[in-house]
Amino acid sequence: MRKSTFAAFLATLLTTACTVGPDYHRPVAALPKGGQFVTKGQGIDPAAPLPDDWWRLYRDPVLDGLIAQAFAANTDLRVAAANLAKARAVLSEARVGRLPSTSLSAGGGYGNTVSFGGGQGGSAQIGEGQGFGNASGSLSWEVDLFGRIHRSIEAAHADADAVEAARDGVRVLVAAEVTRSYLTACAQGHALAVARDSAQVAQQNLDLVTAQEKAGSVANFDVERAAAAAATARAALPAFEAQRQVALFELAALLGQTPDAIPQAAQGCALPPTPASVLPVGDGAALLRRRPDLREAERRLAADTARIGVATADLYPKVSLGGFIGFLRSETVRGSDSLSYSLGPAVSWSFPNIAAARSRVKQAKAQGDVALASFDGRVLTALKEVEQALTRVDTGQKRLDDLAEAQARAERAWQLGDRRYRAGSISLLDMLVVQGAMLDARAAHAAALTQLSSDRVDLFKALGGGWQSAPS
Repeated sequence: MRKSTFAAFLATLLTTACTVGPDYHRPVAALPKGGQFVTKGQGIDPAAPLPDDWWRLYRDPVLDGLIAQAFAANTDLRVAAANLAKARAVLSEARVGRLPSTSLSAGGGYGNTVSFGGGQGGSAQIGEGQGFGNASGSLSWEVDLFGRIHRSIEAAHADADAVEAARDGVRVLVAAEVTRSYLTACAQGHALAVARDSAQVAQQNLDLVTAQEKAGSVANFDVERAAAAAATARAALPAFEAQRQVALFELAALLGQTPDAIPQAAQGCALPPTPASVLPVGDGAALLRRRPDLREAERRLAADTARIGVATADLYPKVSLGGFIGFLRSETVRGSDSLSYSLGPAVSWSFPNIAAARSRVKQAKAQGDVALASFDGRVLTALKEVEQALTRVDTGQKRLDDLAEAQARAERAWQLGDRRYRAGSISLLDMLVVQGAMLDARAAHAAALTQLSSDRVDLFKALGGGWQSAPS
């Protein structure tokens, strides 16, 4: 092929190149009318955006330190970071497809030649040692005539973005679960203190009734009832202690530590902190931009859309430009040194048997439909989770306020009943009923406080904050 003809052929390939398959466009996500969340509540601000480090709303230095430690040592985050490094390496490999591929080879040797004579008295002759050598190189470059390489890079880039979003999602989960474990340990510590105080009250009543029985003013029946109430109050202690230890062990694992390395600061917490201000939640549009799982689903859709183009490109010829150069030298033949080279195009095409390629295109399109449906489902799930969390936080706060009032009134009623019993104006049964109501009110308030602390964490996790300062 003449140089001018080859140059014209190359120019034609480059100017007629096109990219097959659909171009990707971000899907339009469904949002509530006005973009605002449906659930409204006291202490919830839909106008203020969620801060990246939402846990600082608690203004607890211990919690801030725990989350920083978890971000540095959590094993799930280490796995996610390694997966991201792997995805980026795959992207680098895909980009190499734009470059020519080359190979070099060389060899040499030294040896004797043996020749045999013919006839009945054949003879053999051994020649002197001879040396030889050769070297060759080849180059091949695929002309991305129909965009197969371009779409492959698009898919690999979107895959890497999806893995990065998954890493960010793990970061959100770690921040939420560290906060939950810490708050649960604090809340159970508070519940344990309340239960111990209640057990002490019940024991004091038992001591009083026992002394009265010895003085002959009450019957043994009253002592047994007071003893049963004291034992019931003590029975709550192991459960609260166990739940507190379980939360602390969970916290240690999230921090990348063994169970014997629970931070002392977390063990000493006896009351769960509460956010220092109203809860900022933002709107639905901000939610879609913030949640890593939605970004991951969108990037998966982009990757699957690009793979439709990769599969479509297989329907068309694959054109490559190749070159070869070789050198040969042998001492056996005088003047045998030779240099050869070649340069030209190569075309490969599976036509007319393209049924398999068409099937792969259909598979890629179906996978794209799956990715789109998955994205739409993720959006609806995200909106649902936020609304559910907002509802639980709002109703949980109202319930906690009512239980706080019930606890205060029950304690005042018990104080009045205790004085009246000591004065002899009410029976032991009446006093035990009042005491039981107070203990139940205390336990209900402690349980509601624990639940509300967890519900707040669910809300922050559903809002998807906490990953923005993650290292790349």
